Amino acid sequence: PRSDCIAAEQLCLLDSTCNATYRVLENCALAKTRFLPLDHDSRVRCLNAELDLGNSSLLHCKCHRRMKRQEHCLRIFWTVHSSVTDGYFNLETSPYENPANEEHWKTDYNKLAALLSGKDCSQLAGDATNPCLKATHVCNLSKKCVRLRTDYASICTKGAGSEDMCDRRKCHRGLRNFFEKVPEDFTKRILFCPCQDELCGERRRKTIVPDCSFQYNTKPNCLWLLDSCLEDHICKSRLADFQQNCQPADMSPDGCSQHNHAACLQAYMGMIGTPMTPNYVSNSSIEVSLWCTCESSGNQKEKCDQILGMFESNKCL
Repeated sequence: PRSDCIAAEQLCLLDSTCNATYRVLENCALAKTRFLPLDHDSRVRCLNAELDLGNSSLLHCKCHRRMKRQEHCLRIFWTVHSSVTDGYFNLETSPYENPANEEHWKTDYNKLAALLSGKDCSQLAGDATNPCLKATHVCNLSKKCVRLRTDYASICTKGAGSEDMCDRRKCHRGLRNFFEKVPEDFTKRILFCPCQDELCGERRRKTIVPDCSFQYNTKPNCLWLLDSCLEDHICKSRLADFQQNCQPADMSPDGCSQHNHAACLQAYMGMIGTPMTPNYVSNSSIEVSLWCTCESSGNQKEKCDQILGMFESNKCL
């Protein structure tokens, strides 16, 4: 059975042979993190160490999106799979356990929504025409949802749009907290609410406080965005999960090679709160994009377009 990587690491460290192999892989991963070029012999040694793990539980371990010490777990995964990250687009191995294998949280969304519809309708004018507003009102009835939403909103709006820049790192952490800890029934309805007008669309686009979490003063190059993502264990993991679950397929009815549109939406939500945070492009569109450009990409233009295309023209997403 697949174990989580923290438990697998503890077992490995108790075994002298596995321990020695793991130490080699730690050095390989460290060199990659620091962008130190490895000579041919070092690369072979790293690859052999990975092969030496054979059927070790470390080689097959996974992490959970909602687990404690998630960053530590992901660091272990990428230490063991450091050779996977050789190219920009060799990240199809997700460190996360399949959502179907994770415990589904029983939520009280429908119960709260029913409670809400029983209230005085004059208080909630606009709910019928603005599903985003309704989803927010339902969130306000859940202690956890409203607390974590208020947390990130207050961090992300502090200094946004003024001369004092907002603290983007804290804002991203608050967003990740919200999307990881609040049951998906709430988060999906807030983020993917179906809008018929621009007022609703604006509310949906501003769900993640884009002035802080999404937009810079000028659009950076998408390759720079990718590099900053690959240096961060959480972002790299979410990107791998996104690539695995949102891989488009022309012949598939839902456009997804994994035939699991829900898993793709979950992976998309996982990207929010990372250096590669996506968002809706406007108040009147359901198209999403990264905040980056491929101008001045030189001979890497094709690679850059590919990064942008994962979000802008992805049939699965």
